[in-house]
Amino acid sequence: MNLNVQAIVRAERPGLDSRIRQRVAPLNDVSALADALQGADAVAHLAGTVRGRRYRDFRAANVDAVASLCQAIDRQSPPPPLLLMSSLAAMRPELSHYAASKRAGEEMLNAWPHLDCTVLRPPAVYGPGDRELRALFLWMRRGLVLIPGNPRQRLALLHADDLADAVLAWLRDPSRCRQGNFAIDDGAPGGYDWPAIARAAGARKPRLLVAPASLIKAAAGLNLGLAQLFRYAPMLTPGKARELMQDAWVGGDGGAFGALTGWRPQYDLARGLEQTFGTA
Repeated sequence: MNLNVQAIVRAERPGLDSRIRQRVAPLNDVSALADALQGADAVAHLAGTVRGRRYRDFRAANVDAVASLCQAIDRQSPPPPLLLMSSLAAMRPELSHYAASKRAGEEMLNAWPHLDCTVLRPPAVYGPGDRELRALFLWMRRGLVLIPGNPRQRLALLHADDLADAVLAWLRDPSRCRQGNFAIDDGAPGGYDWPAIARAAGARKPRLLVAPASLIKAAAGLNLGLAQLFRYAPMLTPGKARELMQDAWVGGDGGAFGALTGWRPQYDLARGLEQTFGTA
């Protein structure tokens, strides 16, 4: 598929692929967004915030930006289809400010029922360049598996290349997925438990260490307090702790999305981690 890609960014990104044209536009400036979208055949909303102390820290990028983008799209003639990249966390908005903001971002689309919109809910995404999960997988390769409070937990995962392929599959004919909301993953039935993740990472004799829930909650509360004192945006908060200790983060709609678009994930976790470490 030959694509002419334009990225709407909040500030210039010097490291972005030179083939991508950059347009600077604030997420809350509908006129600037509408100008940047002129001539667009399709729009993928990938901006988001994952760190914060309060709900309003997440709202600007995860909720209000969706409204601004929909207004900007509605000014186009004809309005291009929109893909909203949400999160599996939107399944449980009661857990955290982040999860609530992702659900609210999805629900914001209800105000524009005449627009051609699709929502994707990926699970935890890993791959080359990953900064969040790489350290965890490296410890597993050495045989140490630190489980955050819940040894019965099951997780869906998705390689970054497969997520990119899902976007491309949508782009071929967005109308097939109109008004759809799809939780996609790598196709492992029921996701992975922690021993399976450790084996996929290459651990021969994994040592499973369960961090007590009380310790995680205490660390989250302390980190939030420090963030309020020193004014930084924390990742570990009481809400994030509740996310980390859920019994299951498994979606299950990948088959529906694949049936409509022809998308199929190419990486199970073992192959995906082999590729990830091989290109690091």
